Amino acid sequence: MSLVEVTGLSVEFGDLRAVDELSFRLARGGSLALVGESGSGKSTVAAALLGLHRETGARVSGTVRVAGVDVPEASEEEIRRLRGARAAMVFQDPLSSLDPYFAIGDQIAEVYRVHTRASRRAARARAVEVLDRVGIPDAVRRSRARPHEFSGGMRQRALIAMALACEPELLIADEPTTALDVTVQAQILDLLHALRAETGMGLLLVTHDVGVAAESAEEVLVMRHGRVVEHGPVGAVLGSPAQPYTRELLGAVPRVDVPRAPSGASEEVAASEEVVAFEEVVLAASALSRVFGRGKRAVTAVDDVSLTVRRGETLGIVGESGSGKTTLGRMLVGLLRPTAGEVRHEGHARVGVDPAVQMVFQDPVSSLNPRRTVGESIADPLRARGERDEGLVRGRVRELLERVGLEAAHYDRYPHEFSGGQRQRVGIARALAADPRVIVCDEPVSALDVTTQAQVVALLGELQRELGLALVFVAHDLAVVRQVSDRVAVMRNGRIVEEGPADEVYDRPREAYTRQLLAAVPALDPALAARRRVERRELAVT
Repeated sequence: MSLVEVTGLSVEFGDLRAVDELSFRLARGGSLALVGESGSGKSTVAAALLGLHRETGARVSGTVRVAGVDVPEASEEEIRRLRGARAAMVFQDPLSSLDPYFAIGDQIAEVYRVHTRASRRAARARAVEVLDRVGIPDAVRRSRARPHEFSGGMRQRALIAMALACEPELLIADEPTTALDVTVQAQILDLLHALRAETGMGLLLVTHDVGVAAESAEEVLVMRHGRVVEHGPVGAVLGSPAQPYTRELLGAVPRVDVPRAPSGASEEVAASEEVVAFEEVVLAASALSRVFGRGKRAVTAVDDVSLTVRRGETLGIVGESGSGKTTLGRMLVGLLRPTAGEVRHEGHARVGVDPAVQMVFQDPVSSLNPRRTVGESIADPLRARGERDEGLVRGRVRELLERVGLEAAHYDRYPHEFSGGQRQRVGIARALAADPRVIVCDEPVSALDVTTQAQVVALLGELQRELGLALVFVAHDLAVVRQVSDRVAVMRNGRIVEEGPADEVYDRPREAYTRQLLAAVPALDPALAARRRVERRELAVT
């Protein structure tokens, strides 16, 4: 008997059919990746396996059997026994999945006690055991820490430890590495692979990242609009896809081993334009440092960084979480005052926010006021510089909405009415409203699926060419950075450890740290991914 059997699964929310007659099986000990764009129905399928649509108003039909349990027909008691004990789920955002008021160890121990009736002491010991198993150093002490005291990667490990507490037969991982940098992502994927090998559990991986699927799964099922587009062994589907949509999805994946395509009408024209466009320095940082805290608790987030940005070029800034990328970007914009050093815009020292340097933030949800229409948010820079004619303001905002690929009629809509990619376009329109010379993009596509990501990147490139903008592109995704950047700066522990033309840094990295980052990027070839996994394990041992 298969561990998971899904036949004719459909899930409807009102008039929306999110999943449409989906069927698949997962063998015991096997691994399957559900891959597709946002809105394809992947997470809806994952939730259906644990009966999470109960009491939500969703209409679920079809057959779903998990570890021998008929999920739609099971009683509440049977579902409770299934969840956590026989099948466990790791969600995308560990912060929203963990209680901020309780220690990590206590939360894991509580899950263990609910399903096993173990004593408090035994549950506590089990929590420490699984935290140690997922690579949390000094597990006894760290088990007493609260979620905010863990990094993003450590919180994800803690969630995996919680899922493992009762030794489930099935682990469902819903976008478990989306917000993680490449090295931490590689560690989490290696951990999942090792746990499968040791415990024999099955893995259902939900992801929009095709590279993550290649790293982690034996089979891949490509979804679109709630339906199966293609299903088969991961090597066959990714190596020679049969369906146009799968080929389109793979074509949108940025490649770390492919140079940036010429952006002009011809390579000669592009090269000649580049020489002229990249002469004028529009933004310069000199010996920038930023220290948070005082005394023994002082942390140097950025340490003596100098750089220049020229008109029309894109400077990519890459590095792991905590490397100082975002702090540097906020100082360039003027949102943070440097502890030392200075920022110069077009040759003049600047303090505070300058309309000529704008920012596109990582999370458009938190950077847009949910109580105001997107049109009013875009209009803020226009009103801030003194424009009082409401007719002119609304007209300019409508132009900007259309310029970024939205509709003028969207002026009166609210942020929650837009998709993630559309909200990011709103953020770009708001930045353009100030007529900037430079836009600093802080992880602008990190939470988007590959096709939406490609659309936003293409939009930024088009605006750059049309308006002569300089871009500073801050990201942990090395493949995306290569595709958009003319020059790249690699950051580690607050310092720039390597800088140069993008192709030179990627093809001939001088620093061992840069080579380490590049080696952690997911490979679309499952055989190559397996070799890299072995190499990382050997490096960890030595």
